[in-house]
Amino acid sequence: MAQPDILLSINVPITAHAFNADRTQVALCPNNNEVHIYEKQGKSWQLINVLGEHDKLVTGIDWAPKTNRIVSCSQDRNAYVWSRDEKSQSWKPTLVLLRINRAATFVRWSPTETKFAVCSGARCVSICYFEEDNDWWVSKHLKKPIRSTVLALDWHPNDVLVSIGSSDSKARVLSAYIKGIDSKPPANPWGEKLPFNTICGEYSSETSAWVHACAFSPSGNILAWTSHDSSLSIYYPSQKKLVEVKTPLLPFMSLLWLSEGSIIAVGHDCSPVLFTGNENGWTLHGKADESMKKTSDTGPAGSAFNKFRQMDSKGTQNNADSDLNSVHYNTITSVRSFAGSREKVSMYSTSGVDGKLVIWDVSTLEKDFAGLRI
Repeated sequence: MAQPDILLSINVPITAHAFNADRTQVALCPNNNEVHIYEKQGKSWQLINVLGEHDKLVTGIDWAPKTNRIVSCSQDRNAYVWSRDEKSQSWKPTLVLLRINRAATFVRWSPTETKFAVCSGARCVSICYFEEDNDWWVSKHLKKPIRSTVLALDWHPNDVLVSIGSSDSKARVLSAYIKGIDSKPPANPWGEKLPFNTICGEYSSETSAWVHACAFSPSGNILAWTSHDSSLSIYYPSQKKLVEVKTPLLPFMSLLWLSEGSIIAVGHDCSPVLFTGNENGWTLHGKADESMKKTSDTGPAGSAFNKFRQMDSKGTQNNADSDLNSVHYNTITSVRSFAGSREKVSMYSTSGVDGKLVIWDVSTLEKDFAGLRI
């Protein structure tokens, strides 16, 4: 197996990350009130900007590839859109009127980058758009039928629908259509008439556990979400069919569609996990770095090094119960597409509580799980 590429390893947890369009810069949330921007210089990555407008922990970040704007949100109940000044090489913040009274938890640009959505603990989602007359970003709220903190969100390819996951144990599909901003979307399996806040679907797992992550498939015709009961759920609206995969693993915190029939989920198990399937059923294949257990830390020197590493990172000696044998040594908080297209991801990135930013090659999955086509 080709080794994953560890781009960065810092001394603090990474809450979230986002790359620019050409992948030469990355924005990180280093578990404080700042956003750090690193740039690739030769073979290393150097810190070039620190964005410090927020007052409390930055909880979400996204980088718009076309317009080269960064949006960040925080527990201070604010969001900022950052625009780059090419002359000074600095970033200028523009305040967003979120109108929320609880912490913001997650943020994502829409596919056309004319809007973005901010989740919050205020039992709502702020759909934000630019108002040219006043030169600021304003918002409309998706409220009903949300009954608790919204933890995750994903945009449908049509730029109108959003899927959300929340701590009221529901995954939902809602319309975020803004008159005057959006063009009328064509009919799709989720519905035909889609005025703002239309409820297109509401789903939950068998155990009614918190929903930590959700995402539309590349076509937008399938919805997947992960729950705190360590399950992955996939819903097919055209057939009104729900497929659930129960796992013996720890809960997943984020997920990414690699193709229409394959998903990578990450979370507390410290390793990306591969699922594949269709409407007839889905299969858990295993961890992306599973084969490293067979090849890493072999021999006396490797065993001694691994023992020291375990004691340093976890305060325990190396044994069968504590030896992770994985690239990440703590919870993976985020997984993002790094290379390829929405329809076929070829590389993906992960960041976690261990302070690592790692790039993974999808082709290694096909080699590790023999005969598998992703």
